[in-house]
Amino acid sequence: MQNLEPVRAAVVERTQQQDVFLCHAWPDRQADAKDVYDRLVGQGVATWFSEVSLRPGTDMRIAIEKGLTSSRMGLVLVTPEMLKTLKNDRSVANSELSALLRRNLLVPVMHGATFEELDQIAPMLASRGGFDTAEESMQDIVVKISELVGVLIEEEAAAL
Repeated sequence: MQNLEPVRAAVVERTQQQDVFLCHAWPDRQADAKDVYDRLVGQGVATWFSEVSLRPGTDMRIAIEKGLTSSRMGLVLVTPEMLKTLKNDRSVANSELSALLRRNLLVPVMHGATFEELDQIAPMLASRGGFDTAEESMQDIVVKISELVGVLIEEEAAAL
């Protein structure tokens, strides 16, 4: 009989996987980012969100790292506050974005900011396909994200 431990570990890992890691600027956590989180959850999208996923007493960096590695994709909410945050090379958001960019799993959502403004600060992020709430509603964007997550799940299932 073959050792099934690697299969069991992979199954456990997949069941702990989040659909989306929501990256946002700290000042947006109780307003714009919370709204996006609520809409994603409303669409059935399992979402890693600092306000819900970080428990008191946990090491924030370790929890974020775990959230990043267990998420199928990253969604970055680009607001004027996020643009300010990204100017700081040592911000947590920059670390999160770097990890997601390396995995090629990042979708920017422009909200009160433009791709042109983002390009001045983070050209790699600005070069990604994404969404803009100036062109469509946040709810329509969230529906499209949930459809994308469904495709990712189907691809993962087919690969098994």
